Amino acid sequence: MHLNTLSPAEGSRTARRRVGRGIGSGLGKTCGRGHKGQKARKSFKIGSGFEGGQMPLHRRLPKFGFTCKKSLLAQDLRLSDLDKVHAGVVTLQTLKDHGLIRNTTRTVKIYKQGEITKPLTVKGIKLTQSVRDMVVAAGGKVEE
Repeated sequence: MHLNTLSPAEGSRTARRRVGRGIGSGLGKTCGRGHKGQKARKSFKIGSGFEGGQMPLHRRLPKFGFTCKKSLLAQDLRLSDLDKVHAGVVTLQTLKDHGLIRNTTRTVKIYKQGEITKPLTVKGIKLTQSVRDMVVAAGGKVEE
């Protein structure tokens, strides 16, 4: 086998269409586009999703999904995360400083998951009743 003897597989290469070269070619006059209509024009292009004037599928299907902007300002926190705070008083700002909540957060609620080992004073943060009891039992205080 030599490079000069190689040829493409049978049927893999076809001659290009020469249109508009007389009626004998089979693609003369209208060049295989038929008579009139949208597809016969030179600038014919249909956008993706176009269904010939029928309401497109992406407009027929209902919209879904919603993100409440208020939920982006609120955040939940585990009780065990309070052990990572090295300050005696836990406020919204101390939680932000320790990287436990986002800087955009405005309200935090602490829920019961894990244990608390040191006494802390919790100020201006919402707590569940069980967490409130555990903070007080550990020797801390809860201030509204």
